[in-house]
Parts: sequence; structure tokens; C-alpha cells
Amino acid sequence: RKIIGISALPGTGKTTLGNWLEAISLNLNFKIAVISIDDFYLPSDEMKLAIKNNPWNVSRGFPGSHSVKLMYEKLLNWKTNGELDVPVFDKSLRDGLGDRSHWRLDNPDLLILEGWFLGIEPLEIDDDQLINSSELSPDEFTYRLKIQKNLHKYLDVWNLIDNIWHLKPLKFEYMNKWKLNQENEMFLQKGKALKDEKLSNFLRMLNVSIPPQSYDFIKSYALLLIDQERNLVE
Repeated sequence: RKIIGISALPGTGKTTLGNWLEAISLNLNFKIAVISIDDFYLPSDEMKLAIKNNPWNVSRGFPGSHSVKLMYEKLLNWKTNGELDVPVFDKSLRDGLGDRSHWRLDNPDLLILEGWFLGIEPLEIDDDQLINSSELSPDEFTYRLKIQKNLHKYLDVWNLIDNIWHLKPLKFEYMNKWKLNQENEMFLQKGKALKDEKLSNFLRMLNVSIPPQSYDFIKSYALLLIDQERNLVE
């Protein structure tokens, strides 16, 4: 049983791609299940403690806000016996803060795990050029170091993934427009989404919580470069 990872920044289209893959797999008589790192966000009460005093005042998102042990156990369980039993996270709950909505039971032939920092490994702490940045506030720099420590907890999960497909934009800043469009679309569909200051804070977290250079070091099986319109370039 193989696990394929799809690593791509928010708004790239991971969920849309996942829905398409699941649908097309049924026509191929080969069942694919696509799950997200987001599905393993901590329950709301645990989440409040885990992300307390983060400098962006966001409710979720960065390394350290997930039930990593649960994620590892559920992925290993599927690899062992083929039974998938995972939580499902709904971003529209709690006025756009999100929460677990239900559990998914499935028996797929292939499992795909997607996430915006999937495959990212902690950098060497003594490499100030990568960890530090003049654009960071002192609080952001301190919290970035904490996130680097949190990333160590995800390495066992990354080791369960057989291949990573990395969808990488030609410019990192494309993500801001994509995420904005994504939240607007969710508001139209569900009436709840990140807006105004909450959205600005979330985008700031996405831009600075992990050094952008980290994405250059993802050990990917396939690297797909995409332009601002999310067209495949190379």
C-alpha cells in the first residue's frame, strides 16, 4: 500500500485536484482516497493551548497545530491493514475558525495525503541566513524557531510517504492571491470564511512562519512548476 504526498501552498488547488482524483479513480476501478494534513488539526480546546500567543493571532495552520501522533497512527494503520479511519476537518465551522466535523471510514487502494508544508524539514538552527530575516518582528522570529522545533515531530509522518509530488509556484507570492480567492469562494458557498484582519493575519502567518527557502529542499519525486494562473509550466 502506497501513500503519495501532494505538497502545495494554500489556494493552489489541492482540494480540487483531490476531488477529481477520487472521482476519476472510481471509473478506473482503482479507489483513491485523498486526505489532508488539515484533517488532523487538534480539536478546538487543545488547539487553543497549542497555538496560544502566536504573533499572528491565527486559529490554526502552522506546524504544531496538528495531532501528529494520531496522523502517524492512522497512516500506519492503513498501510498495515488497508482500513482508513480518519477525522475530517471543516474550515467553515466556528465562524471560519474550523473544527472536526466527522470521521471518515474507507478502504482505498491508494492513499494521497496533501498539505501546504508537507515534506518540509527543519532547517539547521545555526543557519541564521535561512531562519532569520529583517522583515520579521522579534516575536515572529522567536515563534519561527518554535515552529522549526515543531517540524521535527512531523518527520515520522513524512517517512511513511512513498512519493511526494510538489506543486510549486514560479513566485511564492502567487499564494496570496490564490488564498484570497479560496476564502472568497468558501464564503459564497458556505457563508463563512476568513475575512479582513483575520485573513490578513493568516496570510502573514503563511508568508513568514516557514522560511520560503525551505520549499527548495523538499525531497520530491516529481516537481511541477506552475504560473500565476496555475498552469503547468514545467
